[in-house]
Amino acid sequence: AADVFLPSVVEAPYVESPARVEAASGWYLRGDVGYAWNSIDTPYFFQGSNATYVPFATSELRSSYSVGVGVGYQASNHLRTDVTLDYFADTDFRGSTRGGGALAGACVGPCTSTDLSSLHGLSLLANAYVDFYSHGRFTFYGGAGLGGTHIKWGGLRNTSCSDANPAFCDPTVTHGGHSSWRFTYALMAGASVDITCNVKADIGYRYRRVAGGKVFGYAVAGGPGYDDGFSSHEARGGLRYSFGGCAQEEVYIEPAPILPPVYK
Repeated sequence: AADVFLPSVVEAPYVESPARVEAASGWYLRGDVGYAWNSIDTPYFFQGSNATYVPFATSELRSSYSVGVGVGYQASNHLRTDVTLDYFADTDFRGSTRGGGALAGACVGPCTSTDLSSLHGLSLLANAYVDFYSHGRFTFYGGAGLGGTHIKWGGLRNTSCSDANPAFCDPTVTHGGHSSWRFTYALMAGASVDITCNVKADIGYRYRRVAGGKVFGYAVAGGPGYDDGFSSHEARGGLRYSFGGCAQEEVYIEPAPILPPVYK
């Protein structure tokens, strides 16, 4: 009998598809720094001699920087929440008022008072975000937050000088600053960039609105003073670190073919 030779079986090559790194989900920590352009609603004060509240003639709240930390949770591919605590550094306030002078015999006639102070504070916010669009390593988001800000005003120093001759001035009067918690809300928008599967760089914008409150107390027939709140437009950058490791896509490997028996 002749041997039966079957053609040799050549294994078909297979290509292993590359593993795709998935973004980590679950809990994350964040850290941020920012720079804010601030504006204050016209403050006002109680003028004892007129028994009425008088608005400041001018008022300006300077820019400031902030640093913050937070902890959050990525609930799904599109929804995440976090709680943040932000400290914003001393923010200079400069204003002016008009009147007849604080002390008799010093500033005579119409006078303008230069008013200087500063504030700093802590904002505690609960935030929610929607990651609405992803492309490659970039994810774009929008969000909102609610909470409170503890504002600490420094003492307000006002010096009244004569409009006719600025060399004639009242002694500087200092009003004690006030501190309080104020309702705060924020709106955010920005983008994150995947550095690794569990580290993201975050660049964004935040609008923060702080409610009004007391600014300074009574001194020399003037005060207390109040503001109707202030707003901040912030440019922010930071990092987010997600826990839980990096999930990888499973790779399918085709099994080797089964060779038929060979008979001789």
